[in-house]
Amino acid sequence: MLDSEHSKGITFAICAYTLWGFAPLYFKLLGQVSATEILIHRVIWSFLFVTILMMVFGGFSRLRQVLKRPKQLMVLTLTSILIAANWLLFIWAINNNHMLDASLGYFINPLINVMLGMVFLGERLRKLQWFAVALAASGVMVQLISFGSIPLVSLGLACSFGLYGLLRKKVNVDAKTGLLVETAILFPVALIYLLTNMGGSLTNMMTNEMSFNLLLLAAGIVTTIPLLCFAAAAVRIPLSVLGFIQYLGPSIMFILAVTLYGESFDLEKGITFLFIWGALLVFTIDMLYKRKKL
Repeated sequence: MLDSEHSKGITFAICAYTLWGFAPLYFKLLGQVSATEILIHRVIWSFLFVTILMMVFGGFSRLRQVLKRPKQLMVLTLTSILIAANWLLFIWAINNNHMLDASLGYFINPLINVMLGMVFLGERLRKLQWFAVALAASGVMVQLISFGSIPLVSLGLACSFGLYGLLRKKVNVDAKTGLLVETAILFPVALIYLLTNMGGSLTNMMTNEMSFNLLLLAAGIVTTIPLLCFAAAAVRIPLSVLGFIQYLGPSIMFILAVTLYGESFDLEKGITFLFIWGALLVFTIDMLYKRKKL
């Protein structure tokens, strides 16, 4: 039974990170729509999609419990802002030929998680973890000193998603309920944007081609399904195993950026990626060593 659940967990994790890895293909199809409008679609259709899922599979009892806890609602308000910022930056990066930067951001994310755990959760870093963090920091410093630039998009994605994960861990709400509350908090803002920006793709859905409207509606599915797969995986397999599979998403993005969309993998990006990949290798060796000792 345990092996069966473990196998299911691995399958769910692979599905989640594969879908996240290929998500840029979807957003590229909406390249003529602004990043802000795509974000509005993600909020509106995710809210409706999760509401339908809750009606079909249940879960409103957990929602009622959250609504009775002001502290949890306050934290979920913060997470809704963070995830909206992360979504907006990710969409902008994909549709402005910064997919490599997005990929780098999600490669950096596990290292950001380690640092956040140390600062906010009192977790102690092992020697190899410190070395991994130092390598990653060196990569950013080399880019700053040698090329006079900072990978702001990458760091923005990594930090916003890292803080989001930290707060979601602290609030201890299941993925479906949490996403419903977050999108419900953002929903009024999306409606205000809709009413004050008449004439965009949102308000022209009656005149758009059916295929384009279906693409817009798919924003809810593209947002929700991977997150639910991730939540299903997280309760079935160890975080260390989930950590290995996590690299699948940015690896797919990296391959798509270089091969399909022809983004330039120049010396500047090459050096930064080399440091980050080195840091992740050290980080992975540390996790394997710790697991072997257990």
